[in-house]
Amino acid sequence: MTKSIGILTSGGDCPGLNAAIRAVGKTAVHQYGWSVLGFLNGFRGLMENRTVTLDGDALSGILTVGGTILGTSRDKPHKMPVGGKILDMTDAMVEVYHQNHLHALVCLGGGGTAKNAYRLAQKGINVINLPKTIDNDIYGTDISFGYDTALSIATEAVDRLHSTAHSHHRIVVVETMGHKAGWLALGAGIGGGADVVLIPEIPYDVDAVAEAIRLRARRGKRFSIVAVAEGALSKKMAKALQEAPKQKAKDKNSPEAAKAKAHPDDRDSGQAGHTLRLAQQLEELTGLESRLTILGHVQRGGTPTPADRVLATRLGTACADFIAKGVFGTLVAARGDDVEAVPLKDIVGKLKYVPPDHPWLTCARRVGICMGDEVP
Repeated sequence: MTKSIGILTSGGDCPGLNAAIRAVGKTAVHQYGWSVLGFLNGFRGLMENRTVTLDGDALSGILTVGGTILGTSRDKPHKMPVGGKILDMTDAMVEVYHQNHLHALVCLGGGGTAKNAYRLAQKGINVINLPKTIDNDIYGTDISFGYDTALSIATEAVDRLHSTAHSHHRIVVVETMGHKAGWLALGAGIGGGADVVLIPEIPYDVDAVAEAIRLRARRGKRFSIVAVAEGALSKKMAKALQEAPKQKAKDKNSPEAAKAKAHPDDRDSGQAGHTLRLAQQLEELTGLESRLTILGHVQRGGTPTPADRVLATRLGTACADFIAKGVFGTLVAARGDDVEAVPLKDIVGKLKYVPPDHPWLTCARRVGICMGDEVP
């Protein structure tokens, strides 16, 4: 009987997903003679058994296409909205897996997808995970596909904003994605020549940032570009969060609950308000006009760069090879020009932060970029 494998994409979309689907599918079909099913809209499609056949025609012409041909969602197997209730549908997904006589399930996604894949693996499903995210924060892999494209987009935005900042003698604050890790803001800041880079890993002192900008003005440079990750926090905010209770109070109207809601894990659009306040503070402290640009979902869309296409293809073909070897319950991780199967149990619940001694940080400081903790 011909082996069958399933593929789904989960979490936020990003460039390179279709390239990875193509690589897994083509290798499975042409190299191993397997049939391939795609589940629509992430784990919800797996639960509802909504599938498409990924044959040669379906996989043709998608290498350069952004997004995902399978659709995606943020639904979790153990917390699935069904009929107005939140239910654990893990067993239903296991049943669908067996109904389709699957030999393996390939899950393309970030840290949340890895957790959900691990839950299915614990139920006996042969699962393998491919790392995608524009934030580059997946633990256990050197890099994730989607990051290079987002970095290129964010860097180009910083490049273009130089013209306005210089012409109007302004401070331009550019907010990138990066809720918990600052790889995107740091890379775009260095690559785009930002004067200040603020990332979640280094709480900033707004006075130090303002002084760095004033110092530039005294040197005759009456404009500054500030690249800020959406999850960047001031030292004052970081201290307040450390002192806040870790568990939310049962009474949602209590002061404790209000503090808990301010935790960065729970913030979404509210973070834009924080970045706006930062821009206003810098205008007040420096006397220079300030403007805020939020790049938002622009960073996640469009055609993947050649680097992301190559990476997604490398990881996707390796994924099919691991399935053939019976290697499951793993993340297909990039290791230089090679790949490695990393057990999911070793990576779930972890994030890849920018370490304090990372070479990129050293480079940024040496070229005079203010990281918010001190005046360069």
